[in-house]
Amino acid sequence: MSEKYDNWERLVKVVLRREELRQVALYSSREPSFSSISSSFITEPATPIHDDQNIQLGSSSNTVNETDWDRLLPSDYEDIIARSVNPVAYATKKDLYLSLCDSPILLDGGNTSFQLDKTTGKKCYMIGARELRISCDPEVLEWTSHKDSRFSTMIDLLRVWWVDIRGRIETQMLSPKTRYAAYLVFKLGKYFRGFESGKGIIKYVKYDEDYEAEKRAATLHLQPVKFKNGKIAVRRSDGWMEVQLGMFYNDLGEDGQVEARLMGKNTYINGGFIVEGIDFRPTTNAEIERNRRKGIFSNLCVYP
Repeated sequence: MSEKYDNWERLVKVVLRREELRQVALYSSREPSFSSISSSFITEPATPIHDDQNIQLGSSSNTVNETDWDRLLPSDYEDIIARSVNPVAYATKKDLYLSLCDSPILLDGGNTSFQLDKTTGKKCYMIGARELRISCDPEVLEWTSHKDSRFSTMIDLLRVWWVDIRGRIETQMLSPKTRYAAYLVFKLGKYFRGFESGKGIIKYVKYDEDYEAEKRAATLHLQPVKFKNGKIAVRRSDGWMEVQLGMFYNDLGEDGQVEARLMGKNTYINGGFIVEGIDFRPTTNAEIERNRRKGIFSNLCVYP
């Protein structure tokens, strides 16, 4: 079973690689002055899958056809796009695949978003603030909106002494045989102060009690800091901030719900802590290795 998913991930790489080469070739045929660039690009080393006998790609080794793009889509893609708030129009499976990689779609009334990871072809979900369990004291907060958010509303914690934010997702919704990371996506208000650090926790709901999961809690820094242990928030390309709450391994999607949690005790927040949602997406060995070199060790959950 694991070999099947390993081969599928490698298929994603080679299909995208050959599509890239096809686009370069088309451009080169129209622009003679580009030929030298095209030539050097095409002579790059092939991906490992090139000689893999377990995968047949297209009608020849140099083509990518509609069947190949269909294989890259998750098996339940029709059910997923049927849940979209807005109709998902596409002419070919290639169009659909690339669209889902580039632009998330809103599902289930607009409180969850879905897209594909372009590198691996695996599923990514963000659970919007409306679907999170948020506890705080005192509850000085409000629902707000931001033009640069994929969701219509998010929550703004204006002034609280402690906060507990939880988001859950069914493992059957995610890609199997995949290591995932969960990220809190947020912004700081213009006059924000406080809440410099918190705890990130990951647990399988049916296996873990809170007190057991809290033993694995990782230190998080919600604001840019230097020379600190733990995970540090970074700015995303969409203008939001994110911090990794932890990692977990999804085997065959039979482990029920996974919960990602941010816990801030005895933490004063003033001026607005704006939460967009919790993002669940695949992580890579390269990312894990970068964290290790920085002295950041993730609270990885693995259960049989």
